[in-house]
Amino acid sequence: MIDKIKKAGLYLFLGLWALIVLFPFYWMILTSVKGYSAYNSERIPKLFTLAPTISNYLSAFTEVPLGKYFLNTVLFTVITTGLMMFIIIPAAFAFARLQFRGKNLVFALFLSLMMIPGELVIITNFVTITNLNLRNSFAGLILPSVTSVFYIYLLKEQFEGIPEELYKAAKVDGTSDLRYLLRVMIPMARPTIVTIVILKVIECWNSYVWPRLITDDARYYLVSVGIQEIREHGFGRENIPAMMAAVVVISLPLIIMFLAFRNRIMEGVSRGGTKG
Repeated sequence: MIDKIKKAGLYLFLGLWALIVLFPFYWMILTSVKGYSAYNSERIPKLFTLAPTISNYLSAFTEVPLGKYFLNTVLFTVITTGLMMFIIIPAAFAFARLQFRGKNLVFALFLSLMMIPGELVIITNFVTITNLNLRNSFAGLILPSVTSVFYIYLLKEQFEGIPEELYKAAKVDGTSDLRYLLRVMIPMARPTIVTIVILKVIECWNSYVWPRLITDDARYYLVSVGIQEIREHGFGRENIPAMMAAVVVISLPLIIMFLAFRNRIMEGVSRGGTKG
């Protein structure tokens, strides 16, 4: 009886907590389907609407260049994620399986980079990109984000969890390192690789500080920067329903992706934290 009461209390607590967490999303969607005049006429905000409208979503694509911001973000995300995977997979393989002088020292220096505050890295990157005349370009947006020490470490731990005997047997058979990486290690580490890709996509999609700093040309704005520009020079600060419609459109791809791959994310993170 006591166990049932505890379980019921736990479920009640989790249910209430879920409502608290999900309420901002509900409020965002609700506001986005309210008319401009209906929203402004509410002295006390209502938790429902009897006259939903999609006009705010039409405005999000017709009155402001939201589609252009969306396309820029997709290109930035796909290219950055692809280049990063092209870099970190061989790097993780080298640290996990290859033997070369100073490997442990180099990897320790890599890990030490994680202790440097992000603000210092942004300043250095800004100076470098500016000196290379890459401001207001996709190259300037992408280059500082094409590698990650944390993801190299995570993937290295996963590669080291693969029995080394497989590598030795493959070398005896004359298999090259590249072939072994492509045919054995990448398929066996797929959950972790998928997790890294998803996390990187989310990171790119939500990136704000660096795109805001390195671009002042609207042709290269991402959705994170574009939404602020829309607020200031698009709908106007008083048109909250249209703003919420734009936010819903921007947030929806990430929400769908997370819900679709949440199990893989958990599986990849758990495997990355264990060996053997």
